[in-house]
Amino acid sequence: MVTLVLGPLRRRPTSFVGLAVALFLAVATVTMFGLLFAADLTADLTAGEDVREADAGPGLAVIAGAFGEIAVLVAFFVVVNALGFALRQQHRELALLRTIAATPRQTRRLVRGQVVATTLVVAAPAWAAGAAAASRFLTELQRRDMAAPGLRVPETLLPMLVALAATLVVGLAASAVAARRISRVAPAAALTASATEHGRTGAPRLLAGVGALVGGGLLLRLAATRPLEQADRAGQAALLGSLVLLVAVALLGPLAARPPAAASGAPLRVLAPGAGWLADANLRGYARRLSSAVVPIALLVGLSGTMSIMTSTAGSAKGTTATSVTSTTDVWLRQSELALLACFAAVSTVNTLVAVTAGRRREFALLRLVGATSSQLLRMLTLEAVLTTVVGVLLGATVAGAASAAFSTAVTGSAVPTVPMADCGWIVAGAAALTVPVILVTGVRAVRGPATEQVGGGGD
Repeated sequence: MVTLVLGPLRRRPTSFVGLAVALFLAVATVTMFGLLFAADLTADLTAGEDVREADAGPGLAVIAGAFGEIAVLVAFFVVVNALGFALRQQHRELALLRTIAATPRQTRRLVRGQVVATTLVVAAPAWAAGAAAASRFLTELQRRDMAAPGLRVPETLLPMLVALAATLVVGLAASAVAARRISRVAPAAALTASATEHGRTGAPRLLAGVGALVGGGLLLRLAATRPLEQADRAGQAALLGSLVLLVAVALLGPLAARPPAAASGAPLRVLAPGAGWLADANLRGYARRLSSAVVPIALLVGLSGTMSIMTSTAGSAKGTTATSVTSTTDVWLRQSELALLACFAAVSTVNTLVAVTAGRRREFALLRLVGATSSQLLRMLTLEAVLTTVVGVLLGATVAGAASAAFSTAVTGSAVPTVPMADCGWIVAGAAALTVPVILVTGVRAVRGPATEQVGGGGD
């Protein structure tokens, strides 16, 4: 079993880069905020009055909790997403193992072993990165009088071990979900399914998506009904609600992506009858692949847009509570949180788009065999990248609009927030700058080589 676990990691390490980066971010994030909590908890054991309280601010534990609850959820979301694509890239290998008498339990053990091995490989550098980030963040808080000057990041292994254990638990849970399909079907069916798209959304996933949608709506209602003096709580509830709604988008998948894809693809068929028609047909025909590509973009746009619009809305609000929300230190905190979330979302976007596009080698080879040139394929990919960006932006903007409207209701009494057009324009431009080049660069690599060999290899 050890040989089977380590074999794919040695032969195709690039297939696990996305998963390794996601696990690295998860361990580093939990380590960072765990050390900040430890610094606050051990403050009373340190001599001196300057370790007990800061001159201003909500306190280190509150700040770490507010950052951590959102950042950790996003980090784990990225882990689950990356693991799914790591398994998808070796779906054919797992199916072949099933055909030579590997049991479902052995298949699941293999997947779990890969998750554990990858987590252990990234643990040490992730611990170092998390400790450095905690020290730097604490220094910045102290410089702004938001943390006591005498606080220090403690030299303890407990937060690091907790981070490793938490990441392993989430990774193993994700592996159980991801390996469920390949381990439950018959061996011959598993091999056949490795080359096709499973188009139906199962009832459990559909129910979970509806549940997340309802939960996100309840969180936004909670944010909208907070009194003015609880503007900070309203902001956290709105941001958490936007994340839950994005999870609902991910679970509902093709059902959520289909309407904006149909609305965006129709004009493209008219403007570019050849490549535009093919690009639109590809996106409509592979709804699950489309949803996999647009969800990370929606995550990036939804979280970034929510944070930017909430900050702008609070800045235009009147009242003493709203003024405190838009203080220099608070704006810095929101910008720091936005940068952290954008980093996670960007990693998820790049990982997903690379995996989705690279997995289409066989499809590109078939198109080349029927007469398509490389330039025609790249034009098709360019239009697909544009459509993917548009769909992801529309879904993310919908979530951001709902979340910021709830926050605006709490702090201004109006559901119409103040939208910073320049910032939103940069967010859309950033999503496009990530999506289009990644798809094109990966597509150029995918169309290289003899088409007959790629068709025979199944795109692996």
